[in-house]
Amino acid sequence: MDNRPIGVFDSGLGGLTAVRRLHEAMPNENIIYFGDTARVPYGTRPPETIIRYARQDVAFLRTFDLKGIVIACGTVSSVALDTLAAESDIPVIGVVWPTCARALRETRSNRIGVIGTASTIRSGAYERMLLTARPELQVFTRACPLFVPMVENGRVQRGDVVIETLVREYLSELKGQGIDTLILGCTHYPLLRGVIASYLGSSVKLIDSGAAAADAARTMLTPAGRGRGTTRYFVSDDPASFRQLAGLFLNEEIPQLPELVEITSY
Repeated sequence: MDNRPIGVFDSGLGGLTAVRRLHEAMPNENIIYFGDTARVPYGTRPPETIIRYARQDVAFLRTFDLKGIVIACGTVSSVALDTLAAESDIPVIGVVWPTCARALRETRSNRIGVIGTASTIRSGAYERMLLTARPELQVFTRACPLFVPMVENGRVQRGDVVIETLVREYLSELKGQGIDTLILGCTHYPLLRGVIASYLGSSVKLIDSGAAAADAARTMLTPAGRGRGTTRYFVSDDPASFRQLAGLFLNEEIPQLPELVEITSY
């Protein structure tokens, strides 16, 4: 048994989809979550900036005695995972491979779509991993840069004309390609599951990258002992807004304001 906490980080609220799955699958675990809400979104940044931000996020989390870190961010996992893992003496788990592995199990037509931030899609990480594992796949990708700010502002419901218009604009080409599986390559995107599923139809399987990363952590990390785990939340800006929206991601309210971190000092 290992009762040390698991560190989880993301550019903002999206990584809470991984925390939600950790709560479901590993209820005994203690979790330290950091959301870099002062600098969200990461997906429009150049690679060197993403790596610098990610190193600071990890440096903060390592002020705690962790047993592992989950990068609950598709952008950081796509751009900086190898760098962060090489610099760490504890397991660092990204979202890309666990999500690809799940998509490979689900597809029947070998036609897979991937949506993510501009940096994630530009990196080609999902596409490379999928095609290395199964060269006969046809992989179709689409950057959806406005999804993260929409989710961060709570614009996620069916019937919201703005988000429904964006979904049609971003996903019409993928729908026309006849995909049967869609990777939600950003941990914010599962909040749009209802709108996306309504547009693509029930025949398309949606793969939640945050949940896939959490399930990978369950298999890779030594479990904690008995007893209900606790979760501490930290942000780099606007704790009140984070707390207000966190319930959308967690399906439960967080009991108190997250603690504020001056992340640029790390």
